[in-house]
Amino acid sequence: MGQKGLKAIVFDFNGTLFFDADLQEEAWRRFFRDYAGREVTYEELQEHMHGRNAAVTFKYFLGRDFSREEVDLLVEKKEVHYRALCHSTGRVTLAEGVPAFLDYLKDKGIPIAIATASPKGNVDFYFETFSLDRWFGRKDIIYDDGSFRGKPEPDIYLKAIGHLGLSPEEVTVFEDASSGITSAVRAGAGRVIGVSSMLSEDTLLSLGADSVIRGYGDSPEKLFDLALP
Repeated sequence: MGQKGLKAIVFDFNGTLFFDADLQEEAWRRFFRDYAGREVTYEELQEHMHGRNAAVTFKYFLGRDFSREEVDLLVEKKEVHYRALCHSTGRVTLAEGVPAFLDYLKDKGIPIAIATASPKGNVDFYFETFSLDRWFGRKDIIYDDGSFRGKPEPDIYLKAIGHLGLSPEEVTVFEDASSGITSAVRAGAGRVIGVSSMLSEDTLLSLGADSVIRGYGDSPEKLFDLALP
């Protein structure tokens, strides 16, 4: 395995394996227009939406705490917009090169998992749309179920790493969002690779990423060597 003792990979999903930042942002804009008559800025979405648990996003934009039941209901209203946008724009494929890389990792027997701030409804949608069961079991997807603090806290990555039965320093994390990079660093991940689908290389490195990729256009072998050197 990796010379530094790295043995496994945990991926974020949105913006990391599926480049959908613009769809997420538009879905949130539509939701807040419909629900609160409120316009939101790009800067607000970067700080308070990308990588964040929905409860945190709602508290910021709507100005109060919500029960888990309320969060779940509001999330589904937002996700109706999001899933419709995925279909209407034809954006129903993983990022170019991702399937080949995941196939390579599977053939190599590398343990992999996903740590996403998405809700269960979207995880179900992703399994159906992207045939994620080709690489992941349902238990390999750690999602926002309200039982732990969201990114930038380390909880979600610690839970995903614990699911793999490894220590943080044995795991590489792929992330695209500022809150996610911070979460992975706080979790003590052995290596953090930034995916610049949304933020610049300089920004991702300044947040704590060890290296940055623009996408998965390199050969699976090269990506493997970068992830588990």
